[in-house]
Amino acid sequence: MKRCCFPVLLLLIVMIISSCAKKRELTSYDDYPVRTGELTEMNYTPTSTTFTLWAPTADEVKLMLFDSGDSGHAFQTYSLKENSKEGTWSETVDGDLQGKFYTFNVKVNGKWLGDTPGINARAVGVNGKRAAVVDMATTNPKGWESDKGPVVKSPADIVLYEMHHRDMSVSPTTNNQHRGKYLAMTEKGTTNKDGLSTGIDHLKELGVTHVHILPSYDYASVDESKLENNQYNWGYDPQNYNVPDGSYSTNPFEPTVRIQEFKEMVQSLHNEGIGVVLDVVYNHTFNTEDSNFERTVPGYFYRHKEDGSLANGSGCGNETASDREMMRKYMIESVLYWMNEYHIDGFRFDLMGIHDVETMNQIQAAAKAVNPSVFIYGEGWAAEAPIYPADSLAMKANTAQMPGIAVFSDEMRDGLRGPFNDDKQGAFLAGLPGNVESVKYGIVGAINHPQVQLDSVNYTNTAWANEPTQMISYVSCHDDMCVVDRLKATIPNITPDEIARLDKLAQTVVFTSQGVPFIYAGEEVLRDKKGVHNSYQSPDSINQIDWDRKSTNHDVFVYYKNLIDLRKSHPAFRMGDAQMVREHLEFLPVEGDNLIAYQLKDNANGDSWKDIIVAFNGRNTAAPLTIPAGRYTIVARDGKIDKRGMGSLTGPQVMVPAQSALIIYK
Repeated sequence: MKRCCFPVLLLLIVMIISSCAKKRELTSYDDYPVRTGELTEMNYTPTSTTFTLWAPTADEVKLMLFDSGDSGHAFQTYSLKENSKEGTWSETVDGDLQGKFYTFNVKVNGKWLGDTPGINARAVGVNGKRAAVVDMATTNPKGWESDKGPVVKSPADIVLYEMHHRDMSVSPTTNNQHRGKYLAMTEKGTTNKDGLSTGIDHLKELGVTHVHILPSYDYASVDESKLENNQYNWGYDPQNYNVPDGSYSTNPFEPTVRIQEFKEMVQSLHNEGIGVVLDVVYNHTFNTEDSNFERTVPGYFYRHKEDGSLANGSGCGNETASDREMMRKYMIESVLYWMNEYHIDGFRFDLMGIHDVETMNQIQAAAKAVNPSVFIYGEGWAAEAPIYPADSLAMKANTAQMPGIAVFSDEMRDGLRGPFNDDKQGAFLAGLPGNVESVKYGIVGAINHPQVQLDSVNYTNTAWANEPTQMISYVSCHDDMCVVDRLKATIPNITPDEIARLDKLAQTVVFTSQGVPFIYAGEEVLRDKKGVHNSYQSPDSINQIDWDRKSTNHDVFVYYKNLIDLRKSHPAFRMGDAQMVREHLEFLPVEGDNLIAYQLKDNANGDSWKDIIVAFNGRNTAAPLTIPAGRYTIVARDGKIDKRGMGSLTGPQVMVPAQSALIIYK
């Protein structure tokens, strides 16, 4: 009897030692195994489906199958088998599971963490709590195999248009059938009451090259089962990163609908020569303890402070750890998935400064290998200081370490309209002194230029861009007051005529700068948001674009259209090369403040116009300017643009109209 007990006791000891050894191996996140191959969690065939979850710290993992995406109990439960070398748990289920739903439940240290669709669900039921078994090939619209976005020779050729699905099409002032939906961007022939184009026809008429759509993955704040309540959110609260959000689909309960309709939207835009940029928010999740990351591998995907509390670089309660191998792998694969499955042409990274430089460079390299025309840019800052070495973060100051990746220039933005932290404080557009060097810094594309005094630029004293195409040139976006509201807030008793003049002036700076131009949807028709600074969950009455404004402000729309055409037609405005900018862009001497003038000389970048002079006057009176002698053709003056010419003038003395831009060429 005693002899029989000894082997059993020995076996128990070995098992305990083995278990302890495993735990010791995973005491550091660097010790966690990295799954080879793709992070696919559901691999469907008509005869069987294989489920695989990376959960290296799990004691057990259960798989539950459901008939419904949001109700009822599991009709079948499976215990997954462990592959400790990969850190994965998997099971193959026989039969055709198309249309069924599933969740995982992970047990760690004796505690079941709760149902999760996994970290990499690619189809989900309503509100994204359960993943769906879907044959993705069945979601492709007709002709999808030949769909592709525009070919971009240089990022300098891109014109970005930032839009939210609801803002663009939910207003009754446009006759869209699919209001606030992906399919609104597939509708041709939509108009306002006066027959002026809206929707995709409007974008084509305006001349933008890419739409930047606000977050469109599955996010948490809108209840997809109650869309009749007209809930609104920008979507910066990620839940499932790799599946489109259901609130913009016509049926959020059916998993394939949102996927197919998103693809139809992309295809429709591509058919018009317009690329699609996806706004991605890998820097944080909507919640932490109940997030898919935390319910799968607790602690791993987030950074923590020394006391164990969550780091909060996002200002939203957590920050993800892009520097860890599996989070980095996850981000890279997610970007590639959106490119390969949905044909996305570019990515805007929210709070990119939370991510590490190495991860962003690897994402850029992987994306370029798939599509050389892909464009990646982001916010070069964080809400709070991330828990990671500052010199290794994808902050604006480290842009030079990320070739080909662009960041937003708040120097130019705030030099034009005033600081982010004070809505009532104006700048160049309000005729206030001290902002000229910040605007000039934006004009050259945040590069070193001998005529820009870096010690007088707001927020920085260095040129953070290697090339001008690493700078996003803009004056407003979704996140803050739009231009009209900002002008009203900073200039007391401003008139509608002044608003139009200054709006045109601001965008002329943006589109004649050497960075990549970016506009917020509706600015071209003088949209407002009734003074709301942060409208992320404001109702449609605040956020929607009133398309009747295209009629009342048609001259502004025409100005934007001609401004974009001017940039496209004349390569001097988009040289895309730092040394070329230093050689051909020369600032002219001016007297007094709030006047900027420069010359694009010697057929810059092969331009057919030999010498182009651009001047911006932020004063409320006309300003004298001395220019090189000669006879010049006028292409922009007094709030009008016509590249064919609008008369001529002769140097060396000219007048730049008040609150306006002047563009002339020899």
